[in-house]
Amino acid sequence: MSRMSESSLFQLTAVRFLLFVREPEAIFWIFVFPILLAVGLGIAFRNRPPDVLPVGATTPQLTQALSAENGLRAATLDQAAGTHALAVGDILLLAIQNSAGVEYKYDDTNPDARIARLLADRAVQAAAGRRDAVRAENELVHETGSRYIDFVVPGLLGMNLMGSAMWGLGFSIVEARQKKLLKRMVASPMPRWQYLAAYILSRLAMLAIEVVVFLGFAWLVFGVPFRGSLWQLGFLCILTSLAFSALGLLVASRAKTMEAVSGLMNLVMLPMWILSGVFFSASRFPALLQPAVRALPLTAAIDTMRGNMLQGTSLAQMAAPLAILAAWLIVPFAVSLRIFRWR
Repeated sequence: MSRMSESSLFQLTAVRFLLFVREPEAIFWIFVFPILLAVGLGIAFRNRPPDVLPVGATTPQLTQALSAENGLRAATLDQAAGTHALAVGDILLLAIQNSAGVEYKYDDTNPDARIARLLADRAVQAAAGRRDAVRAENELVHETGSRYIDFVVPGLLGMNLMGSAMWGLGFSIVEARQKKLLKRMVASPMPRWQYLAAYILSRLAMLAIEVVVFLGFAWLVFGVPFRGSLWQLGFLCILTSLAFSALGLLVASRAKTMEAVSGLMNLVMLPMWILSGVFFSASRFPALLQPAVRALPLTAAIDTMRGNMLQGTSLAQMAAPLAILAAWLIVPFAVSLRIFRWR
């Protein structure tokens, strides 16, 4: 038997790995759930022909003019019926003929309704004899890397690395504390830092499988591109997992019950689920919030992985988010060593 296999750090890490693979719930949430989520989002936002938008018109002439536009499906309705259909969502726009011309009734906060307004006015103006002053042509492009599924896969990967790291460490540590196992460990000759480090190292044992399975599925099924260096992407995944492992260790440092650590984990992760740009760009939030949003570890992780996968950005070009991830690794782990409660 080698000296490495006899070390307490090796034994603790191996035990953590074996305990993990024996939990079917953990296997589901880490491997199966992100794939199912990617499939659902990939189907929902797949490439498809433009939607035909339902609209209404108060006269047959207006209906005929609107029906000439390929992007609209028009029906003739009186004003009362049209207003009701608009209110219940059966149509997106109601075109009303009056003495001054045409009035468009629609909800300007609805993006589809704004598109319907542009298409409807174009159809009405064309029916009235207006001609475009400049000839325009369309060249449709469906570039791999610009699709929604390409955008969301790095976000799902970052979210999955966060969840598996934090929940995996938090629940395990608090469970050991409840069962008085930590009290026995601290009485052994094992250095305390090795026990805490074993939790983080055990995450790396599963990380390669976790990342390869999910990204391999995204590449094979959806053709998600990998334009950057694969070894740099692997480094980003390792750094992300370590940063969230350290954060999970900090959250679980003092919690005594499973209910307490569950609440703390949700308190820490919920803002990142909302703010960090998993399903839509974090730049949508107001400028006042941007410094705080950019300082979140999940935002930095997702930005770097999107930069690598979709734009081929190198590590040297992502110094700021990498520094943020490194800080979230070093500071929480250092604080955890100071405040960790063994009883």
